[in-house]
Amino acid sequence: MISSNEGKISQEDMALLKEELSTPCIEEIAVFKAFAKIVSKAKKSFVVLDTAPTGHTLLLLDASQAYHKEVLKNKDDGLEEELIELLPLIKDKKYTKILLVTLAEATPTHEAKDLQEDLKRAGIIPYAWIINRSFSLTNSSNNLLCQKALNELKYIDEIKKELSSKTLIEAWKVNAEN
Repeated sequence: MISSNEGKISQEDMALLKEELSTPCIEEIAVFKAFAKIVSKAKKSFVVLDTAPTGHTLLLLDASQAYHKEVLKNKDDGLEEELIELLPLIKDKKYTKILLVTLAEATPTHEAKDLQEDLKRAGIIPYAWIINRSFSLTNSSNNLLCQKALNELKYIDEIKKELSSKTLIEAWKVNAEN
């Protein structure tokens, strides 16, 4: 953008352009547009967005809501279709399936629970939970693994009874390559 305008615009305008392009807002808009494009591609294929249950994911969803309101105000300004459709697609239960993946431990379970509550406030209901790398399904006779499996049961029970009507538990597997 800068190189294509060098010599074509005044030095003042070039300085202004450089300043505008260096603001954090430009980066956020670029990330948001990329997110909208990825979500829209799911019309033709299966798309997985793997994010941590952190503020970044929630900021992206919050930005989606705020941006969607702005998009609706300026709908006739030639905005890209994927930007207009983003929030409705995310909220469409037939189109989007949110899977919360966690470990059967206190911190990961409660971070995922907090994320689920934030999503619900945004009108987005997670489809299912996946409990990953669970020792409870290993049938191990090792004392340490048995104790870890027993410790997991509290969180597995919490997820199944309080947090999700659909839960998949994936067993911990030994990595034979290492």
